[in-house]
Amino acid sequence: MTSPDLDLDPAPAGAGPGAAADSRRPDRSALPGRSGRRARARMRLLRERPGRLAYLTLVAVLFFSGFPLYYSVVVASRDNSALASVPPPVLPGANLVENVERVFATVPFGTALVNSVLVSAAVTASVVFFSTLAGFAFAKLSFKGAKGLLVAVVATMMVPVQLGVIPLYMLMIELEWTDTLWAVIAPGLVNAFGVFFMTQYLRGSLPGSLIESARVDGASTFRIFWQIVMPAARPAAVVLGVLTFLTAWNDYFWPLIVLSSPDRYTVQVALSSLSGGYVTDQSLVLTGTMLATLPLLAVFALLGKYMISGIMQGAVKG
Repeated sequence: MTSPDLDLDPAPAGAGPGAAADSRRPDRSALPGRSGRRARARMRLLRERPGRLAYLTLVAVLFFSGFPLYYSVVVASRDNSALASVPPPVLPGANLVENVERVFATVPFGTALVNSVLVSAAVTASVVFFSTLAGFAFAKLSFKGAKGLLVAVVATMMVPVQLGVIPLYMLMIELEWTDTLWAVIAPGLVNAFGVFFMTQYLRGSLPGSLIESARVDGASTFRIFWQIVMPAARPAAVVLGVLTFLTAWNDYFWPLIVLSSPDRYTVQVALSSLSGGYVTDQSLVLTGTMLATLPLLAVFALLGKYMISGIMQGAVKG
């Protein structure tokens, strides 16, 4: 039998003994080297970078989100007759200061702003405190019926708010709280969403060993809550606080029912008073809307980065 031909080139004449060994080594130029790794890394980076479609989508979302706010400024800076012109105005006018003065002269808008700040701040502080306290109990304390009680709390989120309006109003009459800010604050002191949100966050972010160590050192349950749980829950508390403040600030239905005096109005009820009459002055209404939006923008400007940090920490914990 003849052996198969092997592609082994003999060393050229006059070559040393190492020449035959070098001829049998693989050609390193054909192997993927540093340049090949750089090319693959460059291709991977190009695949991971957002393309033009992503940037165009972000620009479109930014435009459609910011244009209503911009156009409210345009309308607030013009008179009502300018809105009927064709084409409609797209640049701010010169009547902004006059329209702001008209808003404060038509309704006690300054008092309404103060009332809304008081109501929203009180509701936010209460919801954050009690939701964190209840979340700590459900997440880290063992007691009989904890799971069933948490399910009952979460189940209340499925009950429409309108079903409780009549009995809640009757309760306000019994307490003699109608036409007072207490009637607006009391129903929102705690909510099921806040309890569920803080329970889920503390389950994943608060180590049980830390609580046990504090108990060994002789700390009481409330001291553990105040000095350990509250600092650990700060990112989630900021997120919950911003969402609660936004909800309380925009609440219109319940304050409209329980408040009757203009001096007790919140911002949303005062805005509804601006749109009364046979002909609605849109420039006046949107001027009030612009003024009512400024405190929310200030809250997001101050706490926006903390809110994003809390959301990201919750995502990483999950």
